[in-house]
Amino acid sequence: MSPLLNLDQATLRFGGLTAVNAVDLSLPVGQLHGIIGPNGAGKTTLFNLITGVYAPSSGSLNFDGKNLAGLRPDQITALGIARTFQNIRLFPQLSVFDNVRVACNLHRATSPLHTLIRGAGFRADEEATAARVDELLALFNLERFRDKPATALPYGEQRRLEIVRALATRPRLLLLDEPAAGMNPSEKVELVRLIKEVHRRFELTILLVEHSMRVVMTLCERITVLDYGVKIAEGAPGEIQKDRKVIEAYLGEDHTNNSAHH
Repeated sequence: MSPLLNLDQATLRFGGLTAVNAVDLSLPVGQLHGIIGPNGAGKTTLFNLITGVYAPSSGSLNFDGKNLAGLRPDQITALGIARTFQNIRLFPQLSVFDNVRVACNLHRATSPLHTLIRGAGFRADEEATAARVDELLALFNLERFRDKPATALPYGEQRRLEIVRALATRPRLLLLDEPAAGMNPSEKVELVRLIKEVHRRFELTILLVEHSMRVVMTLCERITVLDYGVKIAEGAPGEIQKDRKVIEAYLGEDHTNNSAHH
């Protein structure tokens, strides 16, 4: 079976700086795959390439056999790729319900004309969308915040809401950019449970960038390591923990002895 996402020598240059350097990545359907590396390694930049924020300088990016180069971010989202961000990007003044409803608009059945005249088709579509939003909020235990502004939620719940909003676009591939950033240890435990549940329930392929080694090693079946935009290693968590290049570039010499404390 061909991979869902395939990067072949994907490269991005900003003037004289090569931010992503000839990266190969093959993501089978259903895999939960991690990307790690030190600050400035090119992890978020790689996400920006995949989601159309930047066009590749060279190489190819394919999703389900379709070339992503030249597509706008909204076109890539419509193909079935959704993402969260390192810095939370909710609509702060909108309610929790409306933050998710906005994402559902990608798959609305009614045309702008139907929206203007607000006929029976529009009302049925509105009801279906509201039911979908409420179902997602209930699934992630956010229904109690339904009518509150997004900024009223505790930090961990805002992270959860951002994942829900991404799921509302009905993705096949979910990109999570440092979802554990700013979380305390108990919130990270809950996040791991949540991502496992999302992976199972929605049958998603997930690509995860994360600094928390405990989160990555617990969740991911396979891990890619970047350093200065170059892929220096790829393998199962156990292999990555023992890889000398990885230890030197990122994890630190005593990681293998102290991994349980990270």
